[in-house]
Amino acid sequence: MSTTIRLAQQPEADELLGRSPLAALVGMLLDQQVPMEWAFSGPYTIAVRLGGDDLDAREIAAYEPEAFVALLSDKPAVHRYPGSMARRVQQLCQYLVEHYDADPSAIWRDAPTGREVLERLNALPGFGKQKSQIFLALLGKQFGVQPEGWRTAAGAYGDVGSYRSAADITGPESLAKVRAFKQEAKRAAKAAQTSKAAQPEKGSPSL
Repeated sequence: MSTTIRLAQQPEADELLGRSPLAALVGMLLDQQVPMEWAFSGPYTIAVRLGGDDLDAREIAAYEPEAFVALLSDKPAVHRYPGSMARRVQQLCQYLVEHYDADPSAIWRDAPTGREVLERLNALPGFGKQKSQIFLALLGKQFGVQPEGWRTAAGAYGDVGSYRSAADITGPESLAKVRAFKQEAKRAAKAAQTSKAAQPEKGSPSL
């Protein structure tokens, strides 16, 4: 797995994402409650602080937990919540060691269908349905990992020409489009919630 990625918007960090399946997985794990570029630059920051040019699942899984929290917490912090994310990254790596012999690419390498890849991603610590679908779409759209039915399994994130998630970002222009989509989605959700709250309860008298 080696391709040109523009998720971190930093050359060194993006280069690592493009050649390291574990870095891509960790970046996806970190992609919540922080700007996407911050999340996907995290794997590179972790690798540098560990003294290497890549992430090693066995090394991270065996790392002393408090020391790993400190490593992610050093300024600049890898995430807004470095403590909880350090634990999640370790849990992910421990799972990979136990179930995939520390090789994350085994999650999708021999899977015959997109649905099976999605199920395997869903089983990873810290990966819910949405995160798993986005990563499946990222694999298909940017890494050339396209098992049968992968677009369907990825849901709307697999749509051609969409700008919904990290899977659709290939540079600053597409990043701006994805940000605009997410902002509009938030506005629509807030408007729907406000409208629902303003409606009288069923059976309540009209004023």
